[in-house]
Amino acid sequence: MSTPISTCRDISVLAAPEERVKERMESSSFAQRLAVSGSMPRMSVGMAKPVDIGFLAPLSGQVESWGLPGLHGCRIWEQWINKAGGLLFGGRRYPISIHAHDCGSDPKEALEGARELVQNHDIKLMMMLGGDSFAAVSNFLRDRRILTSTLLPSDLSPDTPYLIAPSEVHPIYVVTGVDWLARQRPELKTVALCAQQDGMGLPSLATYRAAFRAAGIKMVKETQYPAEGGDVAAIVQPMLDQNPDILCWCTSYTPMVHAMTEYAFAANYKGQILTCTLDHYEALVAKTSPEFMEGVVFQFPDFDDPALREKAFFFNQPNVFYEEYNNRFPNSWSAVSWEYAAILDIWHAAVEKADTVSPMSVLAAMKQLGHVTHAFGHAEWWGQDVFGIDNALIGDWPVVTVQDGKARIVEFGSIPQWLAAHSDLLKTEMTNLGQMWEQRLGRSVQGPALGTRNVKV
Repeated sequence: MSTPISTCRDISVLAAPEERVKERMESSSFAQRLAVSGSMPRMSVGMAKPVDIGFLAPLSGQVESWGLPGLHGCRIWEQWINKAGGLLFGGRRYPISIHAHDCGSDPKEALEGARELVQNHDIKLMMMLGGDSFAAVSNFLRDRRILTSTLLPSDLSPDTPYLIAPSEVHPIYVVTGVDWLARQRPELKTVALCAQQDGMGLPSLATYRAAFRAAGIKMVKETQYPAEGGDVAAIVQPMLDQNPDILCWCTSYTPMVHAMTEYAFAANYKGQILTCTLDHYEALVAKTSPEFMEGVVFQFPDFDDPALREKAFFFNQPNVFYEEYNNRFPNSWSAVSWEYAAILDIWHAAVEKADTVSPMSVLAAMKQLGHVTHAFGHAEWWGQDVFGIDNALIGDWPVVTVQDGKARIVEFGSIPQWLAAHSDLLKTEMTNLGQMWEQRLGRSVQGPALGTRNVKV
């Protein structure tokens, strides 16, 4: 399987002087940078000691779907960069070596894994899912100044100065879907929404509340159900009884999203459905109908989407990554499949900027980059208002709808633009549900207990 390296559209820069090449690399995509650095003359003979990266996440058990697909994506990233000659800094090239530890959903195992990875390897970046697992290792990693990434920005606080959320900014991006829907279908005036009572569901509920208020859409029913799920009829039927124009599942876990959507279909619901995630949506199309699923709005595209070809993306050909991933790891694609790899690319850009893999220097370079490119283009550091620290990257985020049974991007909505107009609404709703960082720290509770992203298909 060929990689995007050989088909980079910016390959002409190879004939430029080295200074010009380096300048171009700072603003180019991942594939472009690899194409350039992989073709430049080597500055030393042979490969040096690998640069070690830790991957501490669930690779088995109930929440395997939050970790294992991400490791698959990272293995593709690792293979591509090593085939291109490795990581270039300090005048030498270094291979990347990703060391994975399966912590399942056990915080004690997460701490054991952190100790094993840090003691046995010279970890320059620790990649984690977050939640309970990060809460268990937070002090250990902070005391050793280990640069750590999370997929859950709710882990962020002033007590976590070396923790970053550069890829997944759940749930802030969901405002883009509501904003787009309100502009495209102004006739939709009411919504019924539901969410599970955990660290994934409650922040999502707060954000959707704020987004609907900003859009002038009336909330006619709200249901909070247990974190482990609940009786679908008891959740959805009271929502349907209000005859809402919109049903919103917030960030319910995939099995609940599927079950609730199927219930709405069986009940002959004719309105709009809005949800944060819609993993394995093809199965829902098959179980309901293409007509019923037409126009469902969610936030995560397939990477063969034509709209990504024109976007400043974390590598030049996301469709190639998508194809290779599905060939190597069939039936496991989800948002997690690319999110960890996107973090690696941001880290890689900062290493080039700092010309070192020293964690504190790389973190400083990340924060000082004049133009940060995250998964969907330009981004900026944010989070002080909600998380107490500006360690989350926000920028544009895709709004996706189902069209003829296929996910398609309809817009890249601006999170910073929405926040500039409505951040007070967001803080109010976060406060009302106890989700501000000072409220979370004051409760002395563990992080979110996550449910599975997978569903039987």
